[in-house]
Amino acid sequence: MTRVRVGVFGLLGSGNLGNDGSLEAVLGYLRERHPGAVVDALCGGPEAVTARYGIPATRLHWYRGEYRTASRAGAIAGKGLGKLVDVLRTAAWVRRHDVVIVPGMGVLEATLPLRPWGFPYALFLLCASGRLTGTPVALIGVGAAPISERATRTLVRWSARLAAYRSYRDGLSRDAMRAMGVDTARDEVHPDLAFALPAPPSPELPAGPPGPVCVGVMDFHGGNDDRARAEEIHRRYLDGTTRFVRALVEDGRPVRLLTGDACDAAVVAAILDAVDSPLVTAAEAASLADLMKETAAADAVVATRYHNLVCALKVGTPTLALSYAAKSDALMAQMGLATYCHPAREVDADRLLEQFRELEKRSAELRRTLAERNLAAARQLDHHFAALTAALFPTSDHAPTPRKAP
Repeated sequence: MTRVRVGVFGLLGSGNLGNDGSLEAVLGYLRERHPGAVVDALCGGPEAVTARYGIPATRLHWYRGEYRTASRAGAIAGKGLGKLVDVLRTAAWVRRHDVVIVPGMGVLEATLPLRPWGFPYALFLLCASGRLTGTPVALIGVGAAPISERATRTLVRWSARLAAYRSYRDGLSRDAMRAMGVDTARDEVHPDLAFALPAPPSPELPAGPPGPVCVGVMDFHGGNDDRARAEEIHRRYLDGTTRFVRALVEDGRPVRLLTGDACDAAVVAAILDAVDSPLVTAAEAASLADLMKETAAADAVVATRYHNLVCALKVGTPTLALSYAAKSDALMAQMGLATYCHPAREVDADRLLEQFRELEKRSAELRRTLAERNLAAARQLDHHFAALTAALFPTSDHAPTPRKAP
């Protein structure tokens, strides 16, 4: 029997740990339940994906400067030509597969600055190619949110409509797609794919004085609708976060700065420069597993990036969210910590410190709550993967019947 050919697609290997963690969870699912599958990727960082996960990978865009601002005529022409070439490249890649999976990520949202002819266009090409070639495209555990910009909203809506299978990481995502005109009657909601990753052993927290605090930072400039005041939002976020870290240090608390994307390094550097103390150090996490180890060793976590929150909650550490989108609020509510959210756009260091102290007072209770919610998340994801197998690998031996090339 021909081995099933599975393609994975997305901004993978590009420096975002959350995206790569979603890929890792799907690869784990395939290894466990479909060990004969032949897997390759169409992604943002093919060299990194191949080096780390051992699967062949192809560059997502023909034009290498896709995500750089084009100001010269040559760059503009290159981008335009790339859009046409990518139509053929994407269709040819999709056609070689029996199934294509988009693993998690916020592919149906624009909660961070996003241009329609970047990733939304690439996703539309993928889903349209799947429909034209007969290869099912599955959007697995993805995030979605209302989109005000018309071109982006149109591309996202049609991508979702053309996909053969959709599931979401929270109810808000499904509601957003329904509001955009997508029939979501058969779409399921499950916890984020990263909850399927193995958690590190919980360390013994030493008795004595309060221990370290992990503070996850982000190169945050607001969302797609905040471009006019992006710098103001960033200054307020950085100032409030810096003041909060300084207050922790004044209380004698060790602070460990975490990131979730390569671009966050500038924020870490700014805080280290502003709070000149040996109590403040920066972690060099290269994966969600690394982030889980860092957050598991902390007494508490305060974090901005969505997958920083996921990692802290997954290991059961009391967590406070600097929330920049509804998905963060939904995640915290799902895990029983709805009251511990603080707006990233308006960080008030004094109020944040009050919330943090209240969080620590309830630490033992919140750790019990998180343990219960994590067990529930594991059960739900097991159901999710069983539903995914039934939908995409329906034959008794868990391998789809090979298609004849059209």
